[in-house]
Amino acid sequence: MIGLLQRVKRASVTIDNNLYSQIDKGILVLFGVVKGDDRTKADKIADKISKLRIFEDEDGKMNKSVVDVSGEILVVSQFTLAGNCSKGTRPSFDSAEQPDKANEMYEYFIQQLKNKGLTVKTGVFAAMMDVELINDGPVTFILDV
Repeated sequence: MIGLLQRVKRASVTIDNNLYSQIDKGILVLFGVVKGDDRTKADKIADKISKLRIFEDEDGKMNKSVVDVSGEILVVSQFTLAGNCSKGTRPSFDSAEQPDKANEMYEYFIQQLKNKGLTVKTGVFAAMMDVELINDGPVTFILDV
């Protein structure tokens, strides 16, 4: 399970030229599911995201979590995170989970974040989306569990 986290000032998802969802200060999570991923991994990554201290405190140090700053989370499914570019010039997606199982994990992950009291917005699984963001920093992390 892979989460690419970007600390944002704001982020949004547009589908077919219509704004679908948006957040202000918080975290944009691009979320990919690899074959064999299970709910235990989703629990772990959701817990890590809720507690990760990537927001600045009064002294400018990354010492606050998304909860501490009353931030929001935007989760966007991103199967290409499971892509392998090590051979040739065309990515291989052999390690990406099948869509039905990946969607199940995506929905479960979102629910786990909500269960932690977080405000969570989403994209649409498997849709073509335009994702816009203002990266705050820039601050970007990869969680691979």
